[in-house]
Amino acid sequence: MKAIISTLVLALTFVFTTNAQNKAVKTIALEQTPGEFTQKSVTVSEGTYVFEITNNNVDREVGLVLVPKGKDASDAKNHIATAYVNKVVAKGKTEQTKATKLKKGEYVYFCPLNPTPQYALIVE
Repeated sequence: MKAIISTLVLALTFVFTTNAQNKAVKTIALEQTPGEFTQKSVTVSEGTYVFEITNNNVDREVGLVLVPKGKDASDAKNHIATAYVNKVVAKGKTEQTKATKLKKGEYVYFCPLNPTPQYALIVE
């Protein structure tokens, strides 16, 4: 009986911990149109985010690159790899990135496939 109760308590602890972690991840939705993102800047609080990228009428696949402000954005070693979309985004589709932990500071985001200007992402 003790073994059954211990197993049940362990399972419930795992479920509650997983749910708490999932709720801590927020979504930043970004939309691309030909040559630009519709969101010209984003301000969020420090935390963990998934980027959701929508391709709105761009006749090619799009993506996302996120770089700390001041770093060379053309150098892939400066890119925050977890902020790459899991799959390039086809016209009319939406894709997500992996969970990305954002610390206080300034970042830039852009799409080299579309291509777009660099936009500000501020984490307070």
